[in-house]
Amino acid sequence: MLAFLGAVICIIASVPLAASPARALPGGADNASAASGAAASQGPQRSLSALHGAGGSAGPPALPGAPAASAHPLPPVPLFSRFLCTPLAAACPSGAEQGDAAPSEREELLLLQSTAEQLRQTALQQEARIRADQDTIRELTGKLGRCESGLPRGLQDAGPRRDTMADGPWDSPALILELEDAVRALRDRIDRIEQELPARVNFSAAPAPAPVVPTALHSEMDELEGQLLAKVLALEKERVALGHSSQQQRQEVAKELDALQDRVAELERGSSAYSPPDAFRLSIPIRNNYMYGRVRKALPELYAFSVCMWLRSRSGGTGQGTPFSYSVPGQANEIVLLEAGHDPMELLINDKVAQLPLSLKDNGWHHICLSWTTRDGLWSAYQDGELQGSGENLAAWHPVKPHGILILGQEQDTLGGRFDATQAFVGDIAQFNLWDHILTPAQVLGIANCTGPLLGNVIPWEDKLVEAFGGATKAAFDVCKGRARAKA
Repeated sequence: MLAFLGAVICIIASVPLAASPARALPGGADNASAASGAAASQGPQRSLSALHGAGGSAGPPALPGAPAASAHPLPPVPLFSRFLCTPLAAACPSGAEQGDAAPSEREELLLLQSTAEQLRQTALQQEARIRADQDTIRELTGKLGRCESGLPRGLQDAGPRRDTMADGPWDSPALILELEDAVRALRDRIDRIEQELPARVNFSAAPAPAPVVPTALHSEMDELEGQLLAKVLALEKERVALGHSSQQQRQEVAKELDALQDRVAELERGSSAYSPPDAFRLSIPIRNNYMYGRVRKALPELYAFSVCMWLRSRSGGTGQGTPFSYSVPGQANEIVLLEAGHDPMELLINDKVAQLPLSLKDNGWHHICLSWTTRDGLWSAYQDGELQGSGENLAAWHPVKPHGILILGQEQDTLGGRFDATQAFVGDIAQFNLWDHILTPAQVLGIANCTGPLLGNVIPWEDKLVEAFGGATKAAFDVCKGRARAKA
């Protein structure tokens, strides 16, 4: 009832009187009415059609007792409503009810704020968890790459490899295929997880219960990491076992090779056609650049040496050629004994020359012995056990270089080759021995008269150490027995 009366009052109050100019109103209207009219002319114009329908736009009927309009009517003044009506509630709320409504609104607002904060924290936690999972994926990918790079080459290659040592754990084709399939499966799982990460990130942005996705992803990553670590440990164990077996096999192979080398050496000594093994001679019948003998043993670095040999020249008095030459990389004339043409015999050390008072032109056997030391370059020359000459400053303080090539019967212009026929030796060579120290005159005499035979401690004259090339031959010969028969 109160609502109905309020609505009626509002309708009656909202119907304005007919407006007229200020001068037409008796008494000129009060200031409040004029101010209201001015304010209404500037504000929004509203029609009574909102209350009376479309016909209300012509204005309301004139009230009784109102003055008639003048002959010159003024422009119509727009109508406006002076009041805003709002419907009233059936019962006005009391002060207690208003006081109870305010706290409930605040509680609802606080609840909404708390829920929004919880969702924001959940989203941050999901983002942190996803970043941690991405780091875990990268770490596992790195471990997988290191695991694959650490595999033996046979596991990385697609094709089968040949068993060169012995059957071992790595040589099983089934194990190789199983490991390769396991590695491929792990890589595929990592790729799938990385592809699913963007979708999971978008899904985590929604206000859904977040702990489900990170928990599942985390458990999956833990399972994957456990499988990968198990594979890595298995591969490491297999690698250690393979290393131990390979080391044992290498040791066994080395022992077998040593045994074979000893056996070969025994067979060479046993198969020698000469008894003793030094009872032979090397013969070069004609002058050329392709017949020679080569010593198969390398020389060490020498600060002194003595070299002795038996020589029989068949040159016919035109120069004895080169009984021996020793060449090293970078120096073809490291040690050379040479007689060219009608020149005297010469000893060359590091391409430095000393002339020797020796003669081999009678076509008979002669014992030649030479000694040298790097200290002041002192040298001595013996023939048939007698000192024939000595000197100094022959390549003084120059050590003889190691790892060269020792040639019998030819002079080397390069390391091991480029022989010159005019410098070749023609005749026989026997008992070529080399020591790493200077022999005493008594030792030289004992070797020369066959009373104190002595083999070289660096190069001994043995059948297995001398190879003949180009037509040079080796034949049985004992110079001491031959000399004894000649004297008899």
